[in-house]
Amino acid sequence: MAIVFFEERKRQQLLIPILIVVVTIAVAILWFGVIREGSKQPLVTVPEKKIEINLSVLENPILSELELFKEIAPFDKEAGRENPFLPYSQ
Repeated sequence: MAIVFFEERKRQQLLIPILIVVVTIAVAILWFGVIREGSKQPLVTVPEKKIEINLSVLENPILSELELFKEIAPFDKEAGRENPFLPYSQ
């Protein structure tokens, strides 16, 4: 059993330097390949598009058959409790 623990510990000790090397390589690739190249390219400007609203859709006869909402009467009573977070049993 003791041999198994030593083998696992050796694997764990090797894992840390390997991860450091992989992360260093990844950062180097990103820095020299993507970030520096991306800063050299000029920004692309998109021309403005003119927005046209088609109001003739509102002249559709189906829309004239729609009914308005009923008017809601204002609330006459006192709303809520003084402290809504207290339970009702108090």
